[in-house]
Amino acid sequence: MEFINELLVAALIVVGASFALVGSWGLVKLPDLMSRLHAPTKATTLGVGGALIASMVYFLALNGTLSIHELLISLFLFLTAPLTAHFMSKAWLHSQQPKDLPHPEKRDWSTFDTGSERH
Repeated sequence: MEFINELLVAALIVVGASFALVGSWGLVKLPDLMSRLHAPTKATTLGVGGALIASMVYFLALNGTLSIHELLISLFLFLTAPLTAHFMSKAWLHSQQPKDLPHPEKRDWSTFDTGSERH
């Protein structure tokens, strides 16, 4: 494998690992669920994406063919991570009912309906 390809793969792995490390650190250190939810869905997704792109570049340089497996894994990851974060944040919002958030007129947050109107 050429030096340039090896350098590119190594750089992508280091960048991906850095994002994964920052996302994992944020998951452990941030104070509440909404803060902790942001770290793994953004940073760790980019970290895994960097590793998958590095794998694609490696096999493209080694075999000369594009590996579709990494593309499918990336697509699945980039579709499911934001959806699960959205569902978890909605569940937290419904269970906690935070008092310091502004409320929409005559409605409660999102699809949660208490049956009473706010004035």
